[in-house]
Amino acid sequence: MALFGNAHSIDPASAQQDYARLLGHGEQVHAAYLLIRDTILFTDRRLILIDKQGITGKKTEYHSIPYRSISHFAVETAGHFDLDAELKIWLSGSPTPVQKTFTKGVDIYEVQAILTQFVTR
Repeated sequence: MALFGNAHSIDPASAQQDYARLLGHGEQVHAAYLLIRDTILFTDRRLILIDKQGITGKKTEYHSIPYRSISHFAVETAGHFDLDAELKIWLSGSPTPVQKTFTKGVDIYEVQAILTQFVTR
């Protein structure tokens, strides 16, 4: 499920308001990233991938991944020639990882720390 384009961070409080209908009672957004038209939310309970589909983007898929279903993950930092950082997440029972690309401006170590905090509970 690799998406094209690069993610950049957005204000978690804004994401909390924008996607309030998706969140459970008391669920908090800790980090959010925008990827062209798509959004990645890291909440205290799960990872939510919001995939805008079609030309108009009116059709939307909301993919909810409980942290307990993440078997392992990897981050690749940006380099001199490759300016993008990458996140790969493997889900239980799936050999192919979910892949996301982040711009150089995103602190990929922050993304890794968020995943570590919630996946290792």
